[in-house]
Amino acid sequence: MVRSKQREPRDLAVSDKRQTHADAQAVDYQALAQFRFQLRRFLSFSETAARDAGLTPQQHQALLAIKGFSSAEPLSVGELAEFLLVRHHTAVELVDRMTRLRLLQRIADEDDSRRILVKLTKKGEQKLRMLSKIHLQELQTASVALTKILQSFRP
Repeated sequence: MVRSKQREPRDLAVSDKRQTHADAQAVDYQALAQFRFQLRRFLSFSETAARDAGLTPQQHQALLAIKGFSSAEPLSVGELAEFLLVRHHTAVELVDRMTRLRLLQRIADEDDSRRILVKLTKKGEQKLRMLSKIHLQELQTASVALTKILQSFRP
């Protein structure tokens, strides 16, 4: 099981100071640094968890995007590229690799034969379910720190 390192960086605790009107335009670098640290900590955890499950981080992101952004119909390769913030040809290569690993299934779009749709296979669903479970546990652990940081951004 993947465990995150719970060590806090020194001197990065978010202060509870209320900003005065004069300070309202000031940037809270401490809170921004702590927020960025918490995000990187989670992303590092996520990358390690994906690798431990035999996937690349991008494959895990693709599984999550396909499951999370597809509604009644499967996602197109172009939509997957948008959600992953990659170019279309990069998404095509990713889908090729994931299809060979039997994580995804390609489906021809009945309305537009040029469009390829993708959906998770049973194996892809199982990998995503396992990874999502440990990711939710990690988010629950990090939620206290993240909530405190996010509250510090409110006026």
